[in-house]
Amino acid sequence: MKKDFKNKVVVITGASAGLGRSLVRTFAQHGANIGLIARGEDGLHGAKKEVEAAGGKAVIAAMDVSDAKAFEAAADIIEEKLGHIDVWINNAMVSVFGPLKKMNADEFKRVTEVTYLGQVYGTMAALKKMLPRDKGKIILIGSALAYRGIPLQSAYCGAKHGIHGFFESLRSELYHDKSNVQLTMVQMPAMNTTQFGFVKSYLPDKPKPMGIIYEPEAAARSVLYAACHNEREIYFGYSTFKTILGNKVVPGYLDKYLGKKGYKGQQTDEPANPDKKNNLWESIPGDHGAQGPFDKHAMHWSPLFFIKKHKWITLAAATIITGALINKMVKD
Repeated sequence: MKKDFKNKVVVITGASAGLGRSLVRTFAQHGANIGLIARGEDGLHGAKKEVEAAGGKAVIAAMDVSDAKAFEAAADIIEEKLGHIDVWINNAMVSVFGPLKKMNADEFKRVTEVTYLGQVYGTMAALKKMLPRDKGKIILIGSALAYRGIPLQSAYCGAKHGIHGFFESLRSELYHDKSNVQLTMVQMPAMNTTQFGFVKSYLPDKPKPMGIIYEPEAAARSVLYAACHNEREIYFGYSTFKTILGNKVVPGYLDKYLGKKGYKGQQTDEPANPDKKNNLWESIPGDHGAQGPFDKHAMHWSPLFFIKKHKWITLAAATIITGALINKMVKD
């Protein structure tokens, strides 16, 4: 697959840390030149070094994704230095952990501006480059929480729901215009990323991902797959599939279940540090990499996604096993 991205230009928002940093590493390993967008300059410079170590070129655009005009300027700089943008990945996010009654309006607005409008503005900047050429790929990073809200993350869940509605509207518009620009949304599960050390929290104990946890490298591979295939939507991880399906079937039950389990399920047994810095309003200095502190509990791959990627192998294996069972039954 490396040849597929050799000399291709990929833009990644939220590229300095967490899933975004894993995306940088994954696409760099497959030959891409990368436009790096985020606030954290230390992390951006670390990401740039990783791209260059893999043999690629990288351009840093340090900016806040809530600034629409800054996006246009960043896209201009990236194209001037790297060439036409082939893939644009909207990934940047912030969140606040805590019940709505403890949040203030400015915090809710900030999460919405970064997590929702950051994807909208990024998509607008990408379309201005791609539509005149009638080609390109835009990937929106979503979540199981784009379908099912959970307690203690109302602003983040609302933003992810908003992204999904925006995605559906834009897909329809591109279809109407007979555009060859592709749009895919990848729905993610809980991941072991740096956000749990950065996030603003009102919780008494340290926050943690809820449910099955995946390493960001595994999730990044699903985005690489999305960049190579014109699929409408991709669910990464069994927990994502289960959550989305469950909410379609028994949403009322999940309201009650999450009301009982969702508070403790998003906290460790360690008391929170009330003086901990958070990244809601500005980045935290330093190069923080991709992983969070939950390596011992995180999965490095998704069996369900493996089946999706290798349909024919899975079908052949199922056929052989079924044939063997039938043959045994006949002999018996």
